[in-house]
Amino acid sequence: MKKTNLHRLTLTLLTAATLLATPLSGPAQSTRRIDDVPDAEAWIARTFAKGKTPPFSFVYDGRPSQDFIRRWEYTATKLPGDDPQTVEYRFDYLDPEGGLKAECHVKGFRDFDAVEWTLHFVNTSDANSATLEQVRAMDLSFRSRSEAPFRLHHAKGSHYQEGVQDFRPFIDPLGAAVRHFTPEGGRSSDRTAFPFYNLEGPDGAGAMIAVGWTGNWYAEFSQPATDAAACSVGLEHLETFLYPGESIRLPQVCLLFWQDDDFLAGHNAFRRFMLAHHTPRIAREPATGLLSASFSAAPNAAPCALPSSCLTEAQALSFIDRYRYFNLRPDIFWLDAGWAAGTGYPSNYTEGAGTQEVDAERFPDGFRRMSEAAHRIGAKFMVWFEPERVYRGSWLERNRPEWLLRFPDNPISLLDLGNPEACEWVCRQIGDIIEQNGIDYYRQDCNIHPGAFWNAFDEPGRIGMREIRHVEGLYKFWDYLLDRFPNLLIDNCAGGGRRLDLETMSRSVPLWRTDYEGNATGSQCHTYGLNLYLPIHGIGLNTTDDYSLHSFMSGAMVLNWNVFDPKILIADMQARMEKYRELSPYFREDYYPLTGFGDLTGDDVWLAYQLHRPSDDTGLVVAFRRKDNPEETIRVRLRGLDPARRYELLDEGSGSLVTLRGDALASGLALKIGQKPGSQLLRYRPAAE
Repeated sequence: MKKTNLHRLTLTLLTAATLLATPLSGPAQSTRRIDDVPDAEAWIARTFAKGKTPPFSFVYDGRPSQDFIRRWEYTATKLPGDDPQTVEYRFDYLDPEGGLKAECHVKGFRDFDAVEWTLHFVNTSDANSATLEQVRAMDLSFRSRSEAPFRLHHAKGSHYQEGVQDFRPFIDPLGAAVRHFTPEGGRSSDRTAFPFYNLEGPDGAGAMIAVGWTGNWYAEFSQPATDAAACSVGLEHLETFLYPGESIRLPQVCLLFWQDDDFLAGHNAFRRFMLAHHTPRIAREPATGLLSASFSAAPNAAPCALPSSCLTEAQALSFIDRYRYFNLRPDIFWLDAGWAAGTGYPSNYTEGAGTQEVDAERFPDGFRRMSEAAHRIGAKFMVWFEPERVYRGSWLERNRPEWLLRFPDNPISLLDLGNPEACEWVCRQIGDIIEQNGIDYYRQDCNIHPGAFWNAFDEPGRIGMREIRHVEGLYKFWDYLLDRFPNLLIDNCAGGGRRLDLETMSRSVPLWRTDYEGNATGSQCHTYGLNLYLPIHGIGLNTTDDYSLHSFMSGAMVLNWNVFDPKILIADMQARMEKYRELSPYFREDYYPLTGFGDLTGDDVWLAYQLHRPSDDTGLVVAFRRKDNPEETIRVRLRGLDPARRYELLDEGSGSLVTLRGDALASGLALKIGQKPGSQLLRYRPAAE
């Protein structure tokens, strides 16, 4: 495989306004080749050089920025940093007459061919600014040497009602028509769009593109010329003026450039990049391979709507003790929704939203005894919160109605994190609960579409400001928790994986990637698609058979076992936990889907993927034959192997062992599964010479 390298990338950079089929306005922009740039730092210096049109655009007071941005006062500042692998700059563009300043914070990564930036606007004057609109945090085009179609690799977001379709991958040729992507309802990976892309050029080169914005971002792609593809990123709703001294930030944008005959080299470089620079760490290592045990599987859940709504301290302690007694040692014990005051029987967790108080009847000592019990067996203690959704009659609704965005006939309100007092309160309130109860890890859910509230409550002439302030407040809140508790891990849930973007992934891990649970076919598909972009994500394992383990394992896993159920053997639980810990390191390196990119969601297909570790040249092949598939065998081509090297392949099910050369495995390997549904797990390693 060729090394990804920015200076060998054969693309040409232009501003997208030049080439879009329906450009904003203005004449053609200048172009610049980037295949001679030696590293990310030089790419930044040239792209943001004085006198150059920067890779963002906007319309200000009715005029497109390309008409005036090069005449604004320009300042470049190199920022200090402790990481030898990164370099950071701030580029300022100041309107000398009106006082509007565009600040672009840019970071380059020396260990990857990657650059990312975040655009801010500041009104430095003592009067309201003119209207700022059509802001594109990224506005670029990429030109290839060949006149051939670009291809866009993308995926769906998460929405449990569509089940197996969550994170389904697509590969589409670009055309002159603009492809517009935006999520639903204000959560960044909800249903219709996923903020990670691979733009593949026709010359064996491309760029991974990621968006960091936990709201209504958009991305647009097109190929308006035979040798060029245009792409832009911005906010779906933004048309505002700024008050004197006011500032706003826009979505973060990341570009990781790759060059290889195989487009999957870009995906794998991006996976490594995410682990290196955008993954929370535990003891200085990326938070991967985490095994969580959920109290939702504790006994005697009925008749509550959720198991945790009936859970008591005594039951939780017996649950932990059962794990301890049988030497079942998860990394995390996880208390999910339903612990707050007002959520016990006969209520449900929704009715407690907005009351951040522990139910004293069920948990008279708070969670301290539970967290101490978890610590005694070497596990962490994690608790679910949902601070943004507020139910009618809750503490917040009764005592701080001015902090809420509310519709008259809706019992659910949104806590306005853009309100400084509300944001400060939630920081202190949840931070104090974490400290007082010995909570190690914080799990945040969001079962509400905030977009409708943001749009309805914008001030006149200030479209998009509610969203901007709320998203800024969310980041402030998470950063507060991470600063106050340096060893805290944030688990990011939003009705499943509906808030997966570059900003949230930098601060959190998605241990529960979708609310479509319990279905092996769906989990196979979710892993297959999501692995292309993110190395860490998890879902629940309910049973202990091999087919389920293979289906539900990924970069993390949740154990939804009732350890009191006599139908689930303790020995099987022990074996599955040991096996997952043995296999989970393979999810941290390279990933190759082996059965294409068509519709793999049906019960009549094979699905297979490969996990390869360049670090030691070992790997796994995981394959599934669904219940309605008539074929016992399928041939797949393995990737990433040394063609001249011999490899031993062990079938863990049958115990059979064969030795084949890498070139033979790349030409085709026969997989065979006799039963349906059934799975096959092959392990390979270099053969002894």
